[in-house]
Formats: sequence, C-alpha cells, structure tokens
Amino acid sequence: MISQVCNICPRNCNVDRSAKVGFCGMSSEIHVAKAYLHEWEEPCISGSRGSGTVFFTGCNLRCVFCQNYKISQGNFGVSVSPEKLADIFMNLEKAGAHNINLVSPTIYVPKIKESIIIARNNGLSIPIVYNSNAYENVESLKTLEGLIDIYLPDLKYYSDESALKYSKAPHYFEYATKAILEMYRQVGNPVFDNDGIMKKGIIIRHLILPGKLDETKKILKWIKDNLSNEVYVSLMGQYTPYYNANKYQELNKRISNREYEEAIEYFFEIGLENGFVQDDESASESFIPDFDLEGIL
Repeated sequence: MISQVCNICPRNCNVDRSAKVGFCGMSSEIHVAKAYLHEWEEPCISGSRGSGTVFFTGCNLRCVFCQNYKISQGNFGVSVSPEKLADIFMNLEKAGAHNINLVSPTIYVPKIKESIIIARNNGLSIPIVYNSNAYENVESLKTLEGLIDIYLPDLKYYSDESALKYSKAPHYFEYATKAILEMYRQVGNPVFDNDGIMKKGIIIRHLILPGKLDETKKILKWIKDNLSNEVYVSLMGQYTPYYNANKYQELNKRISNREYEEAIEYFFEIGLENGFVQDDESASESFIPDFDLEGIL
C-alpha cells in the first residue's frame, strides 16, 4: 500500500496530504482544470488530430514567469477520482487524440498510475505522454515504468542560483538530470509511426530565458554528453514575461532574435541532430489554453 505521507517529489514534504497540503498546495485528491485536443505541442505529439491533453492543478515549482499560473499557483480546478480520470482518458481517445498528454502530473503520480491502469484495462490503446518540469524523484518515476510511453520533460536551469531565484527549486539541475536519465532508461530512443507521430521516446524541452544563453549552452552540452544523439530537443524561443516576471528586470523582456539564433547555432555546433525550433508567433497569448474545466464536467 502506498503511504499517505507524501515524498513524491524533491520537496520531500513528509506530510499526509489527506489532512494537510504540501509545498504544491494540493490535497491528495487529483485536481484537473482542462482536458481537450491540444494542437500546439511539438508536431510529432499534436499531429493532425491533437494531443489529448489533461492539465493538472498545482505544481511543485513556483516559476515567476509561469504562463499557466492560474492552475499551477492559483490552484484553479476540480477534484476527480482515479476512475473519472480514466474516463477522461477514454473520452479523449474517442475524440481522436493521438495520445494522452499529462501536463504537470508529478504531484499526483500514485493516483495517475491507478487511472492509467484502469484505462488500459478498459481498452485505452494510445500512448501516454508524461509532460513534466523534471523536478522529480527518481524513485517516483520508477513506479511508472511500463506505463509511460513518451516523456516530455523540461530542463529549465543549469545554475542553482537561477532555479532558486525564479522557481524556488533548490538543486533543480541535479534532480532534473537524474530524472531525465531515468526517463530515457525507461523509454529509450524515439519510435515514430508511418505518419511521423511519436509512439515512444523522450523529447527534452528547454525554454531560453533572456540573458541566460550561457545556461542554455551548458544544458545543451549536458544533453549531448549524456544522452543518445537520437533524443529530440525542443529549443523554445517563446519566452514572454507572464505572471510575476515584471518584478525581475532581467526577465521583463523577450529573448532577442540573436540569442535564439546563437542557441540554434550552438545546438548544431556541438553535434546535436534532432530537434524542434519555434517561430516568433509562438510567443502569442493565443497559444495559452483557457482553463475552463472543458472535458472535465
């Protein structure tokens, strides 16, 4: 039996979330804010029909620039049972989703695991995507082995100074890189179907922050040195100063075209081969979902 004391993530709050919330601000019940066909993930995830994306409420980070702050830190959402969540998965498959995309699932791992098993037993056949900030405990990830087909982690920061200042996440790079290595161990190199839709594998996302190109380069170098060249990297230039970013002068601006171009040049310079880049339009607020409980009620 899974202990009620929560140490799922690196916060290691050691609290019973049925009686008291941890750092994430959430109880032990699953909370969700939206479930729909999302068309704006990487092309091999969204495909032509959309990714069946489930946005979970709460987060174990406190990113000052979070575009989903309404749910990550504002805790908007409603509670659902594991059985209800499994039904949501099934409905998304029926609607044509290429996959089930779990956004910010970390704090609910034990119950999400239960939902996946229920859905699989009921005939769910599309891949499961674990879309995470990578601030994970390896021990928690190991409990998901065999249930997750695609890992879609962020690799946000290289320096502890940045991680603490902008996300209140001590030792972020240490935890995130260990988590990514475990994710890669589980799913290996990418596998695609005949239409170019990913069926298995890992895509590492990195959001370039203004003035932090040195960290971006160190992160790309770590990926090059520690993972297969077949692994995909999503190099994101969409940074826009949302939420509380305007309180930090260095973050209260977009990245420059030159910064993004230099990051892409460095990607190829060190021998990375597979990846995705973004155009300027991806920084528009129109790409942020309206969290309205769609697909939940």
